[in-house]
Amino acid sequence: MSGQEQDSLDKVALKGRIKAWALELGFANAGVAGIDLSDAEQGLADWLAAGFHGEMDYMARHGMKRARPAELVPGTLSVISLRMNYWSESDRGIAEAALADGERAYISRYALGRDYHKVLRKRLQQLADRIAADIGPFGHRVFVDSAPVLEVELATRAGLGWRGKHTLTLTREAGSLFFLGELYTDLDLPPDEPVSEHCGQCTRCIDICPTQAIVAPYKLDARRCISYLTIELRGAIPVEFRPMIGNRVYGCDDCQLVCPWNRFARVTEEKDFSVRNGLDSASLVELFAWTREEFETRMAGSAIHRIGYECWLRNLAVGLGNALAVAPSSTGILAALRTRQDDASELVREHVGWALAQHVAQA
Repeated sequence: MSGQEQDSLDKVALKGRIKAWALELGFANAGVAGIDLSDAEQGLADWLAAGFHGEMDYMARHGMKRARPAELVPGTLSVISLRMNYWSESDRGIAEAALADGERAYISRYALGRDYHKVLRKRLQQLADRIAADIGPFGHRVFVDSAPVLEVELATRAGLGWRGKHTLTLTREAGSLFFLGELYTDLDLPPDEPVSEHCGQCTRCIDICPTQAIVAPYKLDARRCISYLTIELRGAIPVEFRPMIGNRVYGCDDCQLVCPWNRFARVTEEKDFSVRNGLDSASLVELFAWTREEFETRMAGSAIHRIGYECWLRNLAVGLGNALAVAPSSTGILAALRTRQDDASELVREHVGWALAQHVAQA
């Protein structure tokens, strides 16, 4: 056997060990992608040129670096892409029931437990440490939705799934209810083969979107997306979208809940993703009553914490306004809104005023 053949076998064997270690650390799957993403650059450029990134200025600021791993981390030769399940409910109907109850606060299921950034980042570093213990020091950098990374593109190229029409990664065996993380490395590992797509003619995710943010298959206008409006946007939520938001106060799962492949979503074994603070069943009124101190204490360690108390109240005010629109006689909702009519935050006051006007409109 030539030295080149032996080297190739060694790399394949190392990749196999990495995948085994990933499973031991709680990841659902792992794959390896190459770093030539040049054929993804035009799509990214067109998306940015259309302004679909909204106020996420960092998307434009980083530009094509997202599609050039070796520019982001010099020396990168391979990207190890990993996924970790977060779905914590045995029955999808639980989430659907919460969404249908206008007086309950609907929070995207990925945010019900501990902040995934912290969980995945720690596990990815543990994986890097396992690799280093096996082969010695090597160049690497860990990413979890925290830098200019085309994570869905990399996951697709690593064979973890395909890009669904809602733009999320989909797998036949587990749907899309999982997180992605990446390990950029200077190891020259053999890339995995992409899997075939299986969306077919289905357009359920496009049809169900409350704000029609999926403007075409595989194309999302973030400016219309409820996840963007309730998480990324820092100012006032455009009035035209407020009635469409319903009771979704942090993120939106509609496109995933309706996806046929999520019938196969795996319930996570990760205890850090278990529900905290009763967020899977809390009422809008209950959460709206939290003081700033309660928000800071209860949301510490949660992904929700990063939007801040003002945006939290802003989102809840919209939810309460929508609840009033369908239940104008609810004195509890009216009373809750009136407690913040004179809130110190102009942002909160404006959204409370809008919410109260929904009662007047229905009276």
